[in-house]
Amino acid sequence: MSRVGDPLDSTAASSRIKVVMLSGGVGGAKLALGLSRVLEPSELAVLVNTADDFLHLGLNISPDLDTVLYTLAGVVHAEQGWGRAQERFEFATALREQGGPDWFTLGDRDLRVHVYRTRRLLEGASLSQVSAELAQQFGIRSQLWPMSDEPVATFVDTEQGELAFQDWFVRLRCGPQVQAIRFQGVSAARPSQALQHGLATANLSAVILAPSNPLLSIDPILAVPGLPELLRAQGRPIVAVSPLIAGQAVKGPTATLMAGLGLPCDSVEIARRYHGFIDGLLLDRQDASRCEQIEALGIRTRITDTLMRSLEDRERVAREALALAAQLSTRRRDA
Repeated sequence: MSRVGDPLDSTAASSRIKVVMLSGGVGGAKLALGLSRVLEPSELAVLVNTADDFLHLGLNISPDLDTVLYTLAGVVHAEQGWGRAQERFEFATALREQGGPDWFTLGDRDLRVHVYRTRRLLEGASLSQVSAELAQQFGIRSQLWPMSDEPVATFVDTEQGELAFQDWFVRLRCGPQVQAIRFQGVSAARPSQALQHGLATANLSAVILAPSNPLLSIDPILAVPGLPELLRAQGRPIVAVSPLIAGQAVKGPTATLMAGLGLPCDSVEIARRYHGFIDGLLLDRQDASRCEQIEALGIRTRITDTLMRSLEDRERVAREALALAAQLSTRRRDA
């Protein structure tokens, strides 16, 4: 991969941004793809969780950024929802034969991205710059913004002691029950260069929270000092898509994690967690009975089928989230 000029130097691209979407990995990437298809791709910026990032084999790995990158580029492994399609694993096989750590498998194509990111960061580039360069190299017209250019790392307190997130999530397959979550380094972080620059020139109409894990993907983004205030200061509707359907997560440990922490596993709890930040919540039809409780919190609701199996599903959920934001904008103008 060749290096490109600094994409953050151009205000033309960011001035076209109409929607900023907060995202984790697989679920967020699905909605990002839907939004990129119902909008002009250049009108979308995806603000991605980087508290999952970690150093492995000396390489800087950014799992959520890469999942969004591969999904928008059309090269993601369709069945998994993460990793590269038509991947090869010669490096991983050789590493295993040498007795190296094989619990986090790096594909050969995936490895190229990690090597590029690591090299550019060592050269002094920010994560914002590297993410923009990779997006351009993969032909993505939407913008990928890390939540912060400073390192933030998720740790979980479990019955087996404190664990780094990837140890718990990948190596131990979410086995130990989580008792608490903390984001190491977040107090020293600040909103990324890409976010600050992009919002300064954007023509924003909405902020959308993807149906990503609220505890592990959205919470770390909102924990960056000044970031929620920066988004609220835009004066545009902020809507979330609930990650739960009838108390269950489509993918990942959201429901198990919430139950283990003693939190009610339903869309009302999602609304409570985002209370004071979001203006609207998009719910699945199976959770329609929760609308009254949520609206009592001052959060407007809208109902649709939120399960995103097909490309058409992703586009539909994207349109419904945008429609909810448009309703909220109309209410503000009429108030």
